[in-house]
Amino acid sequence: MQRERVIVIGAGVGGLTSAALLAARGFDVTVLEATAAPGGKMRQVDSGGAQIDGGPTVFTMRDVFDAIFDSCGASLDDYLTLTTSTTLARHAWGNDRLDLFADRTASEDAIAAFAGPQEAAGYRRFCAEAKQIFTSLDKPFMRSQRGSPTRLAWEMGKVRFADLLTTRPFQTLWASLGDHFRDPRLRQLFGRYATYCGSSPFLCPGTLMLIAHVEARGVWLLDGGMHALARALERLAVERGAQFRYNAPVAEILVEHGRAAGVRLATGERLTAHSIVCNADPSAIADGRFGAAARGAVTGMTPAQRSHSALVWTAHSKTSGFPLSHHNVFFSDDYPAEFDALAAGKLPSYPTVYICAQDRDDQGVDRGGGPSGRERLQILVNAPANGDGPGFTEAEIDQCQSRMLEITGRAGLSLELPPAATVLSTPATFEALFPSTGGALYGRASHGWAASFRRQGARTLIPGIYCAGGSTHPGAGVPMAALSGGHAVDILLKDHGSMSRSMRTAMPGGISTPAATTAASA
Repeated sequence: MQRERVIVIGAGVGGLTSAALLAARGFDVTVLEATAAPGGKMRQVDSGGAQIDGGPTVFTMRDVFDAIFDSCGASLDDYLTLTTSTTLARHAWGNDRLDLFADRTASEDAIAAFAGPQEAAGYRRFCAEAKQIFTSLDKPFMRSQRGSPTRLAWEMGKVRFADLLTTRPFQTLWASLGDHFRDPRLRQLFGRYATYCGSSPFLCPGTLMLIAHVEARGVWLLDGGMHALARALERLAVERGAQFRYNAPVAEILVEHGRAAGVRLATGERLTAHSIVCNADPSAIADGRFGAAARGAVTGMTPAQRSHSALVWTAHSKTSGFPLSHHNVFFSDDYPAEFDALAAGKLPSYPTVYICAQDRDDQGVDRGGGPSGRERLQILVNAPANGDGPGFTEAEIDQCQSRMLEITGRAGLSLELPPAATVLSTPATFEALFPSTGGALYGRASHGWAASFRRQGARTLIPGIYCAGGSTHPGAGVPMAALSGGHAVDILLKDHGSMSRSMRTAMPGGISTPAATTAASA
């Protein structure tokens, strides 16, 4: 009996997840990827011969990936080596320094020593509220198909009516943090969680406090970096029968008689399929990047609705002075001014700087520098998503780099950016890789209480075309992109009602998989 073909466009996390789950269920899966490797934004960049993660660097919500591998009859631990991180991140304001830990008591003690016992008490209250918000939204929103605010309220109300009033949808994250912290540095630290989805803490809802609880549940370090996760998902899909074709950009999604019929590659080759999972940004479909016939499948996104982009340096560098951990943040002096500049389409005069020291463990031990004394670094500052416009001048980029080095230098960090071993990615770089985004790395910005409900869901207006990825529901981030791939598969399977009743669902228990018992508590 001939298996039904499904084409997956794009080998980002959402596409890889969909491919593995569908192949495990007997579909004939072909993944078409425009670049030479899997991962999408979770890519590696060759910087002077060193392969450095150029995208996401934080691995959380392990239970999501355990469920994917389990659903495919495999174990995540057989594909990846993961180490639980005890230090979540190191933060610096000039000479002031604060580490946060997986152990909440250790974080409380550190905050008390840093800012006093009242701030430690505020941190306890903040953690309790972040946990409550996460618990309220995990099953009815993140692990469920996209719905309306009314439906979400109904689902939450069935569990606990009081939760309807305590997720802070109408108060900004910055204002919400003021209820817990008086020290502006702590407000700045926890306000930075808004940037995890490319948003401003002055415009996004207080609901995003839940990200703090996501990290508190567990952060892991991956041998081989985050790109190893993409390779693991690729291997899982291949072992279940999926085929991957790289350097194979799709020029058109074919639509016949009102439904998906296949794709046409840039080479002119045509492949037939009645089901297509598109792991590109939905704006690319709406803008006609996949042909005129598919444009009506989704609604587009205006430049004003875009999340932030970034300037990202990947460098094989020598460092000294500051004791880098794996994750490090060097804060600017004026947070409101930083986000005012981004809103105006400009680079911040003095940006907050994130550095992932990929070769270091959470204790700061360099595990892979080698005799050269160099280590692999990803250095990131936020930037507006203007990659499809004039972009930035060389002078503007040079000034931003100088200010970035000034901010890190205030904390005592000396680092080299050797031209032969440093690659800079800009919003224009990301627009070229992910068309119709302007370089926005997180889809829509999470500004305003209704922003999350405006994200594209897995189902589109054209039968047979499904969406997955960090720009679709439930949102940005590696685990969210994986959940979106599971949502796409769930809907596709429902649309194929003839599937065996004995077949397991795309992710056990739907996408309400219980939290991993190995996660750190908070």
